[in-house]
Amino acid sequence: MTPNESFRVDLHVKVLDEHVVRRAKRYGLDALVYAPHFTQLADIRAKAREYTDDELLVVPGRELFTGSWRNRRHVLALGLDEPIPDFVTLAGAMDECRRQNAVVLVPHPEFLNVSLDRAAIDRYREIVDAVEIYNPKHWAHHDRRARSITTSLSLPTFGSSYAHRKRTVGEVWTAFERTIDGVDDLLTALREGAPRRIEHRTGAIHRLRRAAEFAHLGYENSVTKFDRLVLSGTEPTHPAQEYYGDRFDDVRVY
Repeated sequence: MTPNESFRVDLHVKVLDEHVVRRAKRYGLDALVYAPHFTQLADIRAKAREYTDDELLVVPGRELFTGSWRNRRHVLALGLDEPIPDFVTLAGAMDECRRQNAVVLVPHPEFLNVSLDRAAIDRYREIVDAVEIYNPKHWAHHDRRARSITTSLSLPTFGSSYAHRKRTVGEVWTAFERTIDGVDDLLTALREGAPRRIEHRTGAIHRLRRAAEFAHLGYENSVTKFDRLVLSGTEPTHPAQEYYGDRFDDVRVY
């Protein structure tokens, strides 16, 4: 990276395969954070290693699904040493992130019913490393509200594609104004609040891809939720799974 270049990372994607990697490289991204729903940390790490090469760094992350289906709060955690399940209390998840010195990002604040609100962000601001102010699922008023939260709480920001669809990768990125060499450097940049810019594509195609991502919410909250709740049984990231032992019995919500 030359002095006039930046390190461009999409800090939150849900999809990862050869097509996604080719697309990320085509649009000049240097890194992706791969954080699929309801997937155990070991599997995320394995897939991130599989698709990392000299041109693209893939960083494993976990979007923690705290609370019950009726009271959901999402937290994006990077740099975990040990797995954290979904369906634990927000306090339990945050305490574990603090214990592990994880990088804690707040995706889509106050977005629908799946996000941390201003009060919760303020409550945990000492361990929150950045708050998202732009992703394609947001409408303009969501972006304005997110910026208002970060301004009032003096917290760093980030943007991501939040890509549930492959074609959304490359639409949004966070550009760090420093050299980043590997996962540890990226985590350090986030912890230190390193200077950055939130950038995204513009124009009609970008607007269409934003609309498609927002429309995907309907599919995600109907067909895929029915599959998870009715057809598939207990989620792989439920705290009752043997993978987690009994470490989270005191904070699990069901």
